[in-house]
Amino acid sequence: MRTPFLIIQLVILPLFTFAQVYPTPESYLCYSTSEPIEVDGVLDEEDWEKAEWSKLFVDIEGDKQPAPLFETKMKMLWDKDYLYIAAELIEPHLWSTIEERDAVIYQDNDFEVFINPNPNSHQYYEFEMNLLNTVWDLMMTKPYRDGGSYMNAWHIEGLKSAVKLYGTINDPSDIDDKWTLEIAFPWAVLAQEKPVLIYPEEGRRWRINFSRVEWQHEIVDGKYTKKIDPNTGNSFPEYNWVWSPQGEIAMHMPEQWGYIQFTENKVGDKKDIDVSETESERLYRQLFDIYRAQKTYWLKYREYAYSLDQLGWKTPFLYKGTEVIPLITKIPGGYIVSLEIPQEKKTLMVRYDSYGEVITHP
Repeated sequence: MRTPFLIIQLVILPLFTFAQVYPTPESYLCYSTSEPIEVDGVLDEEDWEKAEWSKLFVDIEGDKQPAPLFETKMKMLWDKDYLYIAAELIEPHLWSTIEERDAVIYQDNDFEVFINPNPNSHQYYEFEMNLLNTVWDLMMTKPYRDGGSYMNAWHIEGLKSAVKLYGTINDPSDIDDKWTLEIAFPWAVLAQEKPVLIYPEEGRRWRINFSRVEWQHEIVDGKYTKKIDPNTGNSFPEYNWVWSPQGEIAMHMPEQWGYIQFTENKVGDKKDIDVSETESERLYRQLFDIYRAQKTYWLKYREYAYSLDQLGWKTPFLYKGTEVIPLITKIPGGYIVSLEIPQEKKTLMVRYDSYGEVITHP
């Protein structure tokens, strides 16, 4: 939900500096449950014990920044009704203030989930919750960078969430341990856009990411408050710690989110399944480098380039060492950049407004 930084960033980018290499997204194999999950914030079910923790969260920019001050990790499961998410957040100072649903939750320390169940869609979902289990659920029509807006009145009907605090909240006189949380997202809502393409089955992949917002604090009159930067008179910027690094301070780049792959195998019945990014998925993300280059080109010339040469593009697209060449096609309002992947019988496409599509040929 942090749009001002992105707008400024697009303005001050030096022209034609589009060679940044973005981090490879993380991947997670999501097993099905063997017993009901009680969403109470306590991760004591046997299925949760069997589910694997993710890697520890990192800074949103990746290895360009130091490791987070406190550890965060998550795990996921699913059954016929829900996608389950659990997380553990080490926190020596448990504090939270917001109690109104759909308020701007990231003004507190919080945990956030970003989900795109359908890679051929602009639409995605954002969910935030704080230590008081106050939630904010919203639907994005498309990323902010392309003029997207959020639907705040949209609610996840049937949502379940809970928090367990290991310590005393809003009490600066002691040192706390951590907080854990559970979320159950109902398929009836997440899959409503295109159920046939979204509902979990063996091998189905979504894009998903998680963010932890952490504010620097100080104690004033016996209460926690955000720490003030004496140079600006405002709060110090929040930390953003994520599961899959975005490469820049921008969560609303769905092409950089991690991968969740569903398996119908029961948790505990571990399978040797490679869920890492595929060659075509990597090349699809690389098409967004051209998208970013086109934005820079447009800032200078107030038009888009309609060939790689016109754009000044030099970086090759390689599928397992074999070059594949993108094609820029002019369309009303802008362009489409497409890439044929004959090795996988796929066509990858990204439009000028960052709408993407992956077409599989028979």
